[in-house]
Amino acid sequence: MLPRFIKSNFIALSLALFFSSTVFGTAPTTFSKAKVVLKEQIYFDQNSNGASGTIYCGCDWEWVGRSGGRIDPKRCGYEVRAIPNRGERTEIEHVFAASHFGQQRQCWQNGGRKNCNKTDPVFNLMEADLHNLTVSVGELNADRSNYRFGVLPNSKKQHGQCSSTVAFKQRVFEPRDDVKGKIARINFYMADRYGLRLSDQQQKLFIAWSKQYPVTPWELERDRRIARVMGHHNEFVTGKRAWRLGHRNSREGIAGSITSDSANSWDVHMAAG
Repeated sequence: MLPRFIKSNFIALSLALFFSSTVFGTAPTTFSKAKVVLKEQIYFDQNSNGASGTIYCGCDWEWVGRSGGRIDPKRCGYEVRAIPNRGERTEIEHVFAASHFGQQRQCWQNGGRKNCNKTDPVFNLMEADLHNLTVSVGELNADRSNYRFGVLPNSKKQHGQCSSTVAFKQRVFEPRDDVKGKIARINFYMADRYGLRLSDQQQKLFIAWSKQYPVTPWELERDRRIARVMGHHNEFVTGKRAWRLGHRNSREGIAGSITSDSANSWDVHMAAG
């Protein structure tokens, strides 16, 4: 029979391990795993009854499969523009486009996204970062593509009552007002954590959006849920950090995670136009 102090220590250790695994979770290591976590632990209650809805249109959806969904277009006034199958479903969107952070990795130059997934652990960290992932109508995910964010004052609505608009020739996407601040703070986070570049034009736009559209209660709750899994907050949401033009990135997300070879090949292209 175990001595009492050993038994009590064993119980305490077991409880600590249980607590850490169930409450704090484990950060996903791949995009496919991240999508499941996003459904089960972050957006599980945001798909109906006036919750946050899809990022660019605020549409309700019904969860389908491991991480997908189907929208309720009548409730949000969504109308398909050109891609019927993607206009009826939800997809997981990278707010800071995967191609934008991928193009700053050498792996992208040597074979694009597939090569990055195979050879670059830092790319996989960025691709699976829950702070950068949201739920979008699939067609809006396609129409946004990797276009830079901007302001399109003269654009007409292209997806029914959805107020997000896109200028295909100019490669610019303007999201609805309700999420502009959220998008700005996600971009700040990704650039700061992974040492990514933002053009002066994009920085100025995001600084303006972040001031004009302050952090919302849902944005704070989303950050808390993600932090339980990822182990860290988006400090541009919590207010611990602020972005100024010419911000010096902390690169905390890649510290100790890259080899000297990958570090030497880090700076390749601008992330945003």
